[in-house]
Amino acid sequence: MELKATSLGKHLAQHPYNRVRLLHAGVEVSGEKHEYLIPFNQLIQVRCKRGIVWGELEFELPDEKVVRLHGTEWQETQRFYHYLLQSWQQWSAEMSEISAGVLQEQVEHIRDIEQQDKWFKRSELSKLQQQIRQSFGALPMPVARLDEFDNCREDYQHCLQWLQHGQRSVVQRNQQWTERMLENHHDFFQTIETSPLNVSQSRAVVNGEDSVLVLAGAGSGKTSVLVARAGWLLRRQEAEPGQILLLAFGRKAADEMNERIQDRLGNVAIQAKTFHALALQVIQEGSSKAPAISKLETDSKARRGLLIKNWQQQCTEKKAQAKGWRQWLTEELEWEVPEGDFWHDKRLAERLAGRLERWLGLMRTYGGSQAEMIALADEEIRDLFAKRIRLMAPLLKAWKAALKEEGAVDFAGLIHQAVNILDKGRFISPWKHILVDEFQDISPQRAQLLAALRRQNKQTCLFAVGDDWQAIYRFSGAELALTTAFAANFGEGAQCALDTTYRFNDRIGEVANSFIQQNPHQLKKPLNSLTQGNKKSVVILPQEQLEALLDKMSGYAKPDERILVLARYHHLQPDVLLKAATRWPKLNIEFMTIHASKGQQAEYVIIAGLHDGHDGFPALARESLIEDVLLPQPEDFPDAEERRLLYVALTRAKHQVWLLQDRERPSVFVEQLQDIGVPLQRKP
Repeated sequence: MELKATSLGKHLAQHPYNRVRLLHAGVEVSGEKHEYLIPFNQLIQVRCKRGIVWGELEFELPDEKVVRLHGTEWQETQRFYHYLLQSWQQWSAEMSEISAGVLQEQVEHIRDIEQQDKWFKRSELSKLQQQIRQSFGALPMPVARLDEFDNCREDYQHCLQWLQHGQRSVVQRNQQWTERMLENHHDFFQTIETSPLNVSQSRAVVNGEDSVLVLAGAGSGKTSVLVARAGWLLRRQEAEPGQILLLAFGRKAADEMNERIQDRLGNVAIQAKTFHALALQVIQEGSSKAPAISKLETDSKARRGLLIKNWQQQCTEKKAQAKGWRQWLTEELEWEVPEGDFWHDKRLAERLAGRLERWLGLMRTYGGSQAEMIALADEEIRDLFAKRIRLMAPLLKAWKAALKEEGAVDFAGLIHQAVNILDKGRFISPWKHILVDEFQDISPQRAQLLAALRRQNKQTCLFAVGDDWQAIYRFSGAELALTTAFAANFGEGAQCALDTTYRFNDRIGEVANSFIQQNPHQLKKPLNSLTQGNKKSVVILPQEQLEALLDKMSGYAKPDERILVLARYHHLQPDVLLKAATRWPKLNIEFMTIHASKGQQAEYVIIAGLHDGHDGFPALARESLIEDVLLPQPEDFPDAEERRLLYVALTRAKHQVWLLQDRERPSVFVEQLQDIGVPLQRKP
């Protein structure tokens, strides 16, 4: 059947198409110079319109494309339209049956996913969406028409929901699955730890994404979640014990975690390791050589002695070295340096030893040549930075010579070797799940080791717990951005938060949380307390009131209640503590630096040294160019890491915190604490 425009209609319309012909399953629209074949499987809609005299046919195609035929005689147009519509609708009815079959099969697959007894990963969503697109591509009619047919509409909408709102569908489906798991395995979450896990802890444990970061504030049960996660993987038979690796940042923390595992999970073959122990295992199994870790890494006295000895030797033997070091210490660090042979000054040497350790560690961790390190510096400071690197070069050489003589490697060299072995495929990782504690302390080098393990075994899942509010080790190379930009560094996954603290009361929590979140770079997270405090749970006192405070505490503090006295530096230990053993023999008093208190808790905490100056809190000690260039860049917020350090100090306390200020030169933190409602008292 064919429809043509009239001669006058064709002339007046001035349109490229003036004829349409009905085919077996389509139409052909043509003109003097143009021809357009429209199969029914590309036809969205057909419209018949009447102009003043002539008729008009309009064929709608995908992507809102339209083909029109003008100038046809109206009666003929109507006749052709009805005949075409009948043929097209009959074809459509047949094709809808085929489409319904394809859609039903796809929906059954989606239903299986929705009902399967496991977490549906975000990484699996793209695969499902690709399958849906392939199903749509296999349909004999345009997808846009499926809503017209009762036998297709519901299944089509279900597929479309997963295609257009996949992330939302994944979240909804996983929430339903999580609720089912928490109900079906209620006994597990009640008994896996000494206290039942709360809802946020339980939800974190069952999260099955490839990369999971659990943000957990102070006292919220991070280690409990790690142990429960290991138990959950075993209970669900998602991994054998030997396929689970737990990582901690220190030997003591690893030992404590192993004790916890044995206590809660029994005698299972899961062992927590340090990153260095992991690197050592990789090297031992992937290489014919079994390296020994240098004693210098575990003996700080010997390590500092070696560095100071070689520093003094360099200054003694080479005037240029002595001159360069004097300039470095006086001009850059603004230290007071004695005249003459300053390198023999015992006090100066002791002060410098820690800096030499830090600078050497940064250079070893970077691992590149001097030229590569110098190239990292901005052009305006590159020459001066090069001088600093060359002054450190003899100490680096002495360090390497000591390692060679001992036939050992240091920690930095250990991780470099392990990464190389993994990248060469000489170690086959047995671990399907890597669980990391205190993730905020991770350095780029340790992150490289994790990445190498996951490259070697692409099925490896990473589950990390940490708290960016407690990131206080930038000086040793920890990079906070590895936590705050977790997904960008370790792959798209999930971020959970533990919302309850079991340590401090709500007043301590209110002060600590308000103080830390004044920095907009810190991730926002709730942290609610189960116990109630009062306005005097956190107070500011003059530092000379410490003795009076301890006198008062001796009247009510029980012998088994711990009192932590904390300060920014060792040398800020209050003198009054020297007589504490005899003056207050029943008080359980301990002094330590705030860094050393990480992971500790006590009924009462006294924070000393809130004064201004280079050894104050916040510390105003200048960084060297080596630290400026080789350390991660700090956040653009005043005293960001020192603020986190005070947060750590505040959150060690269960019941009460006293902050001791120097009224003559108070710390800037004192005013900031007062601004958020911390009271200032003259006496305890």
